[in-house]
Amino acid sequence: MAMSLLFGVIASSALVLGAVIGLRFELPKRMLAILLSFAAGSLITALTFELFEDAFEQGGIWRAAIGLLAGAVVFTALSALLDRWAQPTSQPTPANEYEGSPKLDTDSAAAEHSPTTASTRGAAGMALLAAVTLDGVPENIALGVALGGGTGGLALLAAIFVSNLPEALVGASSMRSQGKSPRTILGLWGACAALLVVAVVIGAGPLSGASPETISLPLAFAAGAVIASLADTLMPEAYEHGGPAVALSTAAGFVLSFVLSLM
Repeated sequence: MAMSLLFGVIASSALVLGAVIGLRFELPKRMLAILLSFAAGSLITALTFELFEDAFEQGGIWRAAIGLLAGAVVFTALSALLDRWAQPTSQPTPANEYEGSPKLDTDSAAAEHSPTTASTRGAAGMALLAAVTLDGVPENIALGVALGGGTGGLALLAAIFVSNLPEALVGASSMRSQGKSPRTILGLWGACAALLVVAVVIGAGPLSGASPETISLPLAFAAGAVIASLADTLMPEAYEHGGPAVALSTAAGFVLSFVLSLM
């Protein structure tokens, strides 16, 4: 239990760290894209070897496949609703103003760009916080399950950390652009971090004694949510603004996470 608590704190600390950076600094847009693509590469390894492969070994291909599809459908539907919530409703918005996911407004954290209306008059920061929470709960439960089963979980821990950091950074910057106080912003992301620590403990505690078939479901569901978040949120923004460097960054994230999965 102490190990699961430690892993949960490490994984979730990236949310608070990212929020602090987002409040204090503006980064080059390409650097933000590289951070997002590195996170994407790490998540590809984690969802393959730490989530879906374990789900397959625990519950078989049909249970793993159904769980993965369920996770992808649920996250995609909720993410679409959050994207609609993120966009301002006070006035019509040109159809070409938003590309990718409106809730991930990297312009708000970029030194060379002004925040989009999704941040200044919409709810991009809050929508991204909600998306991180929805995606993070199954991920962190799966991390706890991996720890409870003695399978390590280092690759998943690293992937969660490096994906939480840029998302919290951008989300905090969006909230700042909307006029929220630093105390409120840090409080919101801190509360999210605390919730995700609890999810890790639950995965390593009550779920650790469940049957393999039962354990396979949250693992596969988390894998589906990760795939959906990659295609819906992380990759579109990274590859739109990062240029060729994001290909190398994605590969670097994949290799690092793969090496950790072997430890």
